Amino acid sequence: MNQKINNLTLKMLAKQLGLSVSTISKAIRDSHEISDTTKKRVNELVQKLNYIPNPYASSLGSRNSKTIGVVIPEVVDSFFAKAINGIESIAQENGYHVLIYLTHESIEKEKQILKDFESGRVDGVLLSVSRETCSHSHINILMNKGVPLVFFDRVVDEVKASKVVTNDYESAYKATELLIKNGCKQILFLSFLNTLAISNKRLNGYKNALLDNRLAFIEKNILTFQNDSKKDYLLLKKKLNLTKRADGVIASVEKLALPVYQACEELRLNIPGDVQVIGFSNLDTAAFLNPPLTTITQPAFEIGKTAAALLVKALGRKKIELANEEIIIPSTLVLRRSTSL
Repeated sequence: MNQKINNLTLKMLAKQLGLSVSTISKAIRDSHEISDTTKKRVNELVQKLNYIPNPYASSLGSRNSKTIGVVIPEVVDSFFAKAINGIESIAQENGYHVLIYLTHESIEKEKQILKDFESGRVDGVLLSVSRETCSHSHINILMNKGVPLVFFDRVVDEVKASKVVTNDYESAYKATELLIKNGCKQILFLSFLNTLAISNKRLNGYKNALLDNRLAFIEKNILTFQNDSKKDYLLLKKKLNLTKRADGVIASVEKLALPVYQACEELRLNIPGDVQVIGFSNLDTAAFLNPPLTTITQPAFEIGKTAAALLVKALGRKKIELANEEIIIPSTLVLRRSTSL
């Protein structure tokens, strides 16, 4: 199909027929306000030119699709599952539908999704960026087109927008300090290779807790994984099998805690006798591991609920205004038997 035909607008159709844009729009929607004769003229031209109307165009200006787009990296992470519940609790209460979009940790996928939102598919967006997101021009473009956006959990500090997060730096600091107080001298920090602000904050909390407690920060004690489960597991197992092995582990990502248990089982290392373990995790099963896992439990439901409330409140105004602010909801350190109590 000719590209020019694909890009036909209501204004172009109106000009050819000598009608108003509103008349053309109503005719296409088969409105009772338009005569059958006029509808026939409009539809004949539409078919002749293969015009494809944009089903979201009418809602773009009025923001009445009553739909919120939620963009997240994945759903297997229990944090995002609980955050979605928080989002939906506010959306349903205010008559909004929620559409979930997964980036699968791909910035290209994230760009495609936000580009699609420019058509008016959603009234507003709640975004937790992908692990690959190192630029933010695609986010600014969407916001500059008048689509309100609120970050939650994974944010881009450089973008001026409302952000709802937890206290990642302080949480990592407390986790590290707990292990130090329990006698740990060699503490591994497990993370994925990425440029996320959330990861850097947790890493800085870990570093400063070591230094403040007069322990050396050792670069080799940071294990940066590539999201290749087999290779990552072998790297972890090798590190835990050294003569001067670690006596403490902080899993800064939920999915990295269970491999620590598996590696210790295979190496016959006792938790917490040989290795103490803390994980950033919202898993309900953390309490049923052997031994139960000490966790930094994030307020996922509250984060999702607060982010949705900010967006819905802004959408309810005639003029959308979202403050450039960061709302911090503290996480909780839940002590269990994977650390010496």
